[in-house]
Amino acid sequence: MTLTSNQNAPEGRSWVVNHFAEREVRDHGSVWAALWDTQNNDMWDRGKPSPALIDLVEQREGLFQPLAADGRRKRALVPGCGRGYDVVMLALHGYDAYGVEISATGVAAAQSYASQELQKPQAYNFGERKSGWAGPGNATFIKGDFFRRDWEPKVLKDGEVLFDIIYDYTFLCALHPDLRWQWAARMAGLLRGDGYLVCLEFPLYKDPALLGPPWGLHGVHWDLLARGGDGVANSGTAPEITETDQLGGRFKRVLYVKPARSYEIGKGTDMLSVYALK
Repeated sequence: MTLTSNQNAPEGRSWVVNHFAEREVRDHGSVWAALWDTQNNDMWDRGKPSPALIDLVEQREGLFQPLAADGRRKRALVPGCGRGYDVVMLALHGYDAYGVEISATGVAAAQSYASQELQKPQAYNFGERKSGWAGPGNATFIKGDFFRRDWEPKVLKDGEVLFDIIYDYTFLCALHPDLRWQWAARMAGLLRGDGYLVCLEFPLYKDPALLGPPWGLHGVHWDLLARGGDGVANSGTAPEITETDQLGGRFKRVLYVKPARSYEIGKGTDMLSVYALK
């Protein structure tokens, strides 16, 4: 049986929503892994890297140059990377990119995809640039639970496990709301002091009160990262733009735009946000 997202199901209750509703939150990781093992993983597979992320790294060179001032190649992380489209794209743009996936089956699929794509990249990996200006970096895939630390030794470099870019698209919206504060804390702990957390906010069209996954995220990123909330109680309230420095969150938002290109499933509502540590 292959699952597909069903946005028109009554009150958002698709098969996958009911499937997760029957499980304890602590078991959700193993449920995602099981969906890979039973070939029910394609409901979130977009078939290509994020056009919004491609445009961001190509058009905002001041923020996203893949080489640091000291010449080192910057590192990027994609939690819940799936088949690895965005990891490979970032590697092709010059980053040493890492994907963490809870499923061994998923990691194998990503490695297979990367071995072919890095040798002969398809055009969808690039926007106007058509190639990475710093030369390709490496794409590494790791089986692990993002919230645990047992995968970190595999990415240890120069005595630290920190990344210059962390990208989230459908990872946060796949998590039960009870885990959102852990997501924010983990992001803060893995991001370099001068790095950026990039979020393609999706789905913003879905009522946050409806069950997921995917869970509606309208206002959730701001509440978690800038306001310092739990991503649930006050996520729908307006952000305090003029009081950002006085808010309790560990992040400040440095960019918030509607991308010119994104996936059609976002229904034209996707927003791209970039956060930095305070």
